[in-house]
Amino acid sequence: MSATIPPPTDPAAASRLAEWVDASRVIVSFTGAGISTESGIPDFRSPGSPWLANRPIDFELFVSSEDARREAWRRKFTMDDLYRGAKPGRGHAALARLVHRGLSPGVITQNIDGLHQDSGLADDEIVELHGNGTYATCLGCGRRHELAAIRAEFEASGRAPRCVACGEPVKSATISFGQAMPEAAMQRAADWTLACDLFIAIGSSLQVYPAAGFPQIAKRNGARLVIVNRDPTALDDVADLVLHGEIGAILGPLAATH
Repeated sequence: MSATIPPPTDPAAASRLAEWVDASRVIVSFTGAGISTESGIPDFRSPGSPWLANRPIDFELFVSSEDARREAWRRKFTMDDLYRGAKPGRGHAALARLVHRGLSPGVITQNIDGLHQDSGLADDEIVELHGNGTYATCLGCGRRHELAAIRAEFEASGRAPRCVACGEPVKSATISFGQAMPEAAMQRAADWTLACDLFIAIGSSLQVYPAAGFPQIAKRNGARLVIVNRDPTALDDVADLVLHGEIGAILGPLAATH
């Protein structure tokens, strides 16, 4: 049975979370869009979210249609403009602190915004299950392409970008609906999950699979499962501890005390 406690304006809430952090050998954090709303990046499910008007194009359609690729890039740049200049929030800082103190191997994230890197974590301290939206890759040869150059060419020509090396389509380095999950990232996430004794799921509705399966794997493997989210999630009933409230306020004290 889960234990739901008030947001950390109640000292008991922060104390309980801090006690569990102190008692753990290996902590793994798992983040979704909710951790970045404090940074000004909208989540996916709130009413009026701009993601609803700029939904990512399905991978199969992107590959098969030049028109779809142009529209995908138009939506991509529209969304980029909405949160240009976003900085890591208190939640990002707290999780980076746990890693830097040697309490955690890193963060598993569903996010594509690059804010965990901006908080001071190295690439090998982050598992990006859904890729990264701060650059692009060629679907043919895998070459990395920077967004500034792609945007300049796109706005000048109106054509969807192609790789300068092999001529194949270039796509934001994110995992679209219908695209295969990254095998290496999934394996690293599984390894971390099985090694932890405290798994903290933060800012995720825990509805998107296979990513949402990791909290359940941790729980079945004997780890304590903590859920931190503004709203109820699909796994609240199986968690050991659930904290509903603003994520930055809940996690912020960890950066100061650990």
